[in-house]
Amino acid sequence: MMPVYLDYGATTPLDPRAAAAMEPWGVEKFGNPHSAHRWGYEAAAAVALAREQVATLIGAAPERVQFTSGATESVNWALKGVLTAPGQRRNRIVTVATEHSCVLETARYLERLGATLTVLPVNDDGLVDIDDVEAAVSGDDVALVSTMLVNNEIGVIQPITDIAGIAHRHGALMHCDAAQGFGKVTIDVAALGVDLLSLTAHKCYGPKGIGALYIRDGVELEPLLHGGGQEDGRSGTLPTALCVGLGAAAALADLAAGEAQARALRDRLLRQLDFGYRINGAQGPRWPGNLNFEVLGIAGDRLLSSLRGIAVSSGSACAAQSGRPSHVLLALGRSPQAARASLRLGWGRFTTDADIDTAAAELNSVVARLKAGRAA
Repeated sequence: MMPVYLDYGATTPLDPRAAAAMEPWGVEKFGNPHSAHRWGYEAAAAVALAREQVATLIGAAPERVQFTSGATESVNWALKGVLTAPGQRRNRIVTVATEHSCVLETARYLERLGATLTVLPVNDDGLVDIDDVEAAVSGDDVALVSTMLVNNEIGVIQPITDIAGIAHRHGALMHCDAAQGFGKVTIDVAALGVDLLSLTAHKCYGPKGIGALYIRDGVELEPLLHGGGQEDGRSGTLPTALCVGLGAAAALADLAAGEAQARALRDRLLRQLDFGYRINGAQGPRWPGNLNFEVLGIAGDRLLSSLRGIAVSSGSACAAQSGRPSHVLLALGRSPQAARASLRLGWGRFTTDADIDTAAAELNSVVARLKAGRAA
């Protein structure tokens, strides 16, 4: 019997409606969207519709949305593109300790090339202190501030509008990694005040291998991939079917219904847990489809491997094989032992009440068994 899937933070199931929209573009309608003939024009029209669907969901003009292979490429393009842009005289990046590894590792790469990097701490609730942002960005050497919207491990929502305001007052650009927020929470790039926003399809019921970067009008980026320049500086033939899948996922997003369902499922799970736990991250602004908590009183090294009836994680899927404790939880001040005794659960559109009941029963049983084994 398959375990209940509660790892929506790692990836979401592909919505069958998005899959159906993609299907014709994989076989029958195989044209290159950059070709000047009927097959190409047909594919180009499908890509244009997908671009419009994505743009609509983030409040952007379609021409400001550029397709990429996913959020990691989008982040790399944003950070490297700003720091290496012609005429760039600023050389400092400011980011946050709880960012996704694609932001932190890209920033560290640029640091090795000569950029200056400032990584801000977070409070024990996972939120950055606005005063720390102000202090770090003051001056005239910061080129870019990069802060995640919804944290991929603990679900907290950073005050992007406030951070962007600080960045702009000091002449810096603002990038936001919205991979975990796209299709889940309201995103309006103008209201947020961001210059660059990265997103991906597979966190919101679309296909893997496709994402996008919003680039505000007037922002010039050095290309990440050189070649034919098909995507306004991003070279490479666009995958029509994947673009269509991302567009369909954006069009299918129902933010209010999705949040209400996620909140109800979270509350249903918490009502049934009969062991001690501590939730990691702020109780205030956060995405309710993410629950990260430390199980109190057990050794974490056996916790995840003992859960056979549910598929969950202990942190980011990108670091799942490393064996290291979550850098996000360590940034919150958790000990390595506490981080290893923490679980990240995620649910969404296709999760049922029965799935949550199964998960609660499994968690209660496994924790009780591990505690009994320790006592023995």
